[in-house]
Amino acid sequence: MKHIILIMSLICAVTLNGFAQQAPPDSQKYNFTVADCINYAYEHQHDVKNANLDVESAGYHVKEIIGQGYPQINGSAAFQDYLKSPEVLFPDFISAPIYQILNSQNVKNSATNQVIPGEPPYTPSSQKVSLYQKYNSNVGLNFTQIIFDPSYLVGLQGRKTYKQLYERSYTRTKIEASVNVTKAYYQVLVSVEQLKLLEANINELKQQLDETSARNKQGFVEKIDVDRLTVQYNSLITTRENTVRLLALNYELLKFQMGMPIEKQLTLKDKLEDVHIDASVAEAVSDTTVYRDRIEYGLLETQNKLQQYDLKLKKGQFLPKLTANGTFSATYQNNSFGDLYSPNYPLSYIGLSLSMPIFTGWQHLNQYKQSRVNLIKSQNDMYDMKNTINLQVSMARTSFINGLQSLNDQKKNMALAEEVLRVAKIKYEQGVGSSIEVTQAETDVQQADNSYIQGLYDALVSKVDLDKAYGRIK
Repeated sequence: MKHIILIMSLICAVTLNGFAQQAPPDSQKYNFTVADCINYAYEHQHDVKNANLDVESAGYHVKEIIGQGYPQINGSAAFQDYLKSPEVLFPDFISAPIYQILNSQNVKNSATNQVIPGEPPYTPSSQKVSLYQKYNSNVGLNFTQIIFDPSYLVGLQGRKTYKQLYERSYTRTKIEASVNVTKAYYQVLVSVEQLKLLEANINELKQQLDETSARNKQGFVEKIDVDRLTVQYNSLITTRENTVRLLALNYELLKFQMGMPIEKQLTLKDKLEDVHIDASVAEAVSDTTVYRDRIEYGLLETQNKLQQYDLKLKKGQFLPKLTANGTFSATYQNNSFGDLYSPNYPLSYIGLSLSMPIFTGWQHLNQYKQSRVNLIKSQNDMYDMKNTINLQVSMARTSFINGLQSLNDQKKNMALAEEVLRVAKIKYEQGVGSSIEVTQAETDVQQADNSYIQGLYDALVSKVDLDKAYGRIK
């Protein structure tokens, strides 16, 4: 029992110690401008980080291509213990010539005192002979060096273009992240502005509801007037609660676009009044060469250059390849393992190897034609991208101008709706207007506010799309 209590005490102590050593929760608060959010996304956003890693990997691949032109040196070592040595059958080609020579010289057999016959008195048989020692070993070095290889030369020419492809892809990913973060940032600002308008409307309607309820108790207004205002008030409260939840969701969306954990605390430093959406109107002029500023067109240009190098590579398949090679090795053989490495039999040579394609079943020719077709397709993609970008610029410019005009109209409508509501209240208080006019005016104010919020967001988003279309986002 004492042992059980002791073990439980140790477990509790270790557990409490583990909780005590846990890192404190991250309570850091971030107060970011839109530029801060974009810079944060450049360092933490998933796609941007992977695109940056692709650039790093492309650099290593370029070094790999360069390394193919260096001498390639390899070492080798081997050991064999022949449990059963291979044997070769050798025929008896010595006995017959010896008997012939002895017979021609009249040499007599000492036992019989007769001349040895010209042929052996027995049938010669083959002998088993092993050419291998029991223990064998060898060590060596061999090298190869490219002297002329068209594919290697093309690889050297295209290495910078290859890395440029990933660098531009990285830039495109950063631009997409910047656009998404900016739109999400503006969405939060618009939601905050919407919440402010709702709070102002709720406070104003609450005051009016209190006054109407008091007048109803005094018998000056009917209860239906109070009920109408109560319905509107409850509707605004519900709308505010929904907007608060949507605001929290918009914050999480912004943090997601930034690559920030959604449990982190983030506040926005910029305000809507800090965003100048009028400044771009004068710059939104027609420009038929704007496609050169777009990263998408730059990517296609790089791909087109790589396709040209691929065409050179296919041409190079018709040319010969010349390499130098050499080997330096030592061989060891012995029937005694202890004396295996005593004698050695060295071997060394250097040489040249020339490879020349003569007939490959027209494979190289067809590969060259395929590459030429792909180059034409790449040029067609560039032409299509130029037209696509010009169309995107025209659409973005039109959407921006329309959105800006709509926003200005909505601002005027808000002011008019507020003025109508003010007049309707005065008329109602003086007894020359009805509560229905006031209720309708309140509804018009809410609709004008909602239209303004939507117009504001559309204008901000169209500004971002316009900057992207003109290639201003780098």
